[in-house]
Amino acid sequence: MPPSWLSGSSLWLHLATVVLLAVGLVVTLRMKTPRPHGVERMIPFGRMLYAVPLGLFGLQHFVFLNEVKGGVPSYMPWHIFWACLVGVALIAACLSILTGIKADLAALLMGIMLFLFVLMIYAPNLAANLHDRFAISGPFRDLAMSGGALALAGTLGATGHKQWNGWLVKVGRCFFAASMLCFGVDHFLHPDFAPGVPTDIPMPAWIPSHLVLAYAMGAVLVVCGGCILLNKGARIAAAWLGVAFLLLLLFIYLPMEIVHPSVAISGELDQIAEKLAMSGAALLVAGAMPAKKVQAT
Repeated sequence: MPPSWLSGSSLWLHLATVVLLAVGLVVTLRMKTPRPHGVERMIPFGRMLYAVPLGLFGLQHFVFLNEVKGGVPSYMPWHIFWACLVGVALIAACLSILTGIKADLAALLMGIMLFLFVLMIYAPNLAANLHDRFAISGPFRDLAMSGGALALAGTLGATGHKQWNGWLVKVGRCFFAASMLCFGVDHFLHPDFAPGVPTDIPMPAWIPSHLVLAYAMGAVLVVCGGCILLNKGARIAAAWLGVAFLLLLLFIYLPMEIVHPSVAISGELDQIAEKLAMSGAALLVAGAMPAKKVQAT
């Protein structure tokens, strides 16, 4: 029998992810942007890395409609309608941000939608499960993604007013930074689990020095998150976080997906998309911060 990812919906979701990445890479390489130095060279890839996971998450809303509709708050009617609507919104935002067509509006609406998820879905769950590790860290995943979207919206001038755009960037930066601080602390409290966004997946046995990696990633998250929150070297700190999440994807989560192909929500493919989104959000925040001016000699 072929591997699970070579059949059915799993095949199509994997192919869709690859196609979106290829399109995003072509669009990014054709963009006329300033040529930064060092780690800042990664900043132009933020849009691509952020948008592609949105497309995958949106497709999952239709592939796993029965599971996704269960996430709609019980006090809301028409669960299937809302699950499908959010799926369409995610796919539309992915295509808009990738191509640059109405990307400012798409980023603004995505930032607002993700923040509403925090308020309407995660906050009530947190209130009922104050001692649950994932009830605490779960809201910060969407808050970090909301922060990246709001930072991009402010950068693109979504509101049409310089002052309001500045506030979007500031709110986005704070949302993202607070999430990184939460994730970093979790690494010190639960070092036996795979690094990055808090998860219940154990650290792979083939990775050496588990504790060293967990504590090192926790320190990176806390230090960079603090720099971003205080706006002290925020651009470089956010860019390094974008690279850090990308390295986690390449050397931990991608091998896990190859060894154990998945498509299910919270499976390895979902973990890859999540790390892509975090890397993209970090780079979008970095891109929203003013670049250091180089004085002519």
